[in-house]
Amino acid sequence: MIRQILNRLPRSKSSKRDGSENGPVIHAHSISNGNATANNNGNNKEAYISSHQPTLPLQPLAISALVPNGAVKMAPSNGGSNTNVKPLPLLRDVSSYERPNLLIAKLHVCSTIFDFSNASKNAKEKEVKRQTLLELLDYISNNNMQFSELIISEVTNMVSVNLLRALSPSAHDYHNVDSFETEEEEPCMEPAWSHLQVVYEFFLRFIISPEMDAKIAKRYIDRTFVLRLLILFDSEDSREREYLKTILHRIYGKFLVHRPFIRKAISNIFNCFIFESERHNGIAELLEIMGSIINGFALPLKEEHKLFLVRALMPLHKAKCVSMYHQQLSHCVVQFVEKDLKLSDTVIRGLLKYWPITNSHKEVLFLSELEEVLEATQPAELQQCMVPLFRQLGKCVNSSHFQVAERTLFLLDNDHIVNFVAQNRAVILPIIYPALAKNTRSHWNLAVHGLTLNARKTFLEMDEELFQECQCKFEEEEAQLDSLNEKRKLIWDQLEAMAAASGDFGNE
Repeated sequence: MIRQILNRLPRSKSSKRDGSENGPVIHAHSISNGNATANNNGNNKEAYISSHQPTLPLQPLAISALVPNGAVKMAPSNGGSNTNVKPLPLLRDVSSYERPNLLIAKLHVCSTIFDFSNASKNAKEKEVKRQTLLELLDYISNNNMQFSELIISEVTNMVSVNLLRALSPSAHDYHNVDSFETEEEEPCMEPAWSHLQVVYEFFLRFIISPEMDAKIAKRYIDRTFVLRLLILFDSEDSREREYLKTILHRIYGKFLVHRPFIRKAISNIFNCFIFESERHNGIAELLEIMGSIINGFALPLKEEHKLFLVRALMPLHKAKCVSMYHQQLSHCVVQFVEKDLKLSDTVIRGLLKYWPITNSHKEVLFLSELEEVLEATQPAELQQCMVPLFRQLGKCVNSSHFQVAERTLFLLDNDHIVNFVAQNRAVILPIIYPALAKNTRSHWNLAVHGLTLNARKTFLEMDEELFQECQCKFEEEEAQLDSLNEKRKLIWDQLEAMAAASGDFGNE
């Protein structure tokens, strides 16, 4: 009797499905079984639930993406329809009570990865996902909502699935290092950019949102996440690197706990580039981030920061492709000198250590950076390295490449340098005068010849007596050198005569 009465009682479908009697329950996204459930108490409850039950068949992967828990989200490789990617109701069309469930359901839809090597495959599902991403972007941009831990987890999961992927092999991986710096090659564009761009923009808005609690988010945007984000800087698509640069900078500013790790990870990337491969597409963007970070360093500088200058930034000058990122590198180095004037000696000696010998274009870049460093350097610090510095400048003045010689003479005409030379002319003028005298006699370029005469006039007006002494000393040394050359030539003539007399010379 009791059993018959109980069987007549109505049963709640929601409690049977969710195991809950207190309204809708938001379930965390489970990628391992691909099942997610959302409850809705409106009139279209059954239609709503059945319309977005995500079911991911375990078929061979077309594209896979690694997510924090090690699971993989995938799309069918057979080009068939994916039942998980279907249009859902708009967020603005449902009540605020139902909106969190629908938001998570849409994040699940956006966690499906498609193969973009074939544009016609899954075209309808790709467009559904793109429209869903655009709706999420619009929603997060125009609505102030408090992100719960569950939503933060789901957002991070979706971003990880879409962005934290293995990059395709670069074209320069199959060539030598010399071919890495080729401006003629067309850049490789990411085929899935129509989706990736919206995901990047969505994630950026999420990071900068004041409603996102960094204390909660750091559990999901952890070191592993940041490290995999840094790996993406090697992408050949410059559009992606620009987004990565902005996002990483925002993460650095918002997640204080990650700051030392980010600096160390960037330093490791630089070291791998310098000492192992000399191949990386994102050095310029990483240096741009470091320039902003260095600008915020507190004074006095920590020893860790000084070591970063010596062990990471200065060795970057020796790479053959330094021109690709020299502007950003120079900015970082100059900022260190401006923050701590005592580092100017370290920087100048570092530049002299890696000074190019046969690469004239690189020499011009070094001279430009050197001028910026010298302008930020005080005379007391510059005196420590002025002898090796002006010896190198003298070699550059005598360079047969007119741009190197011209750039050096412009540097010597800098008011800051002229004032320093005037204060230390007893040491500097004897070093630099021979180079000016040789240029006056024999340099082939008329512009360089004219600039050399102007420099001589400046030094003559600075100290005529010292200038005359240097001139006399130079002429004496030239005479001695001519005499030595004559003696050497005479010895060779005698050896040739002796060889000819013995019959062992010119028999061939």
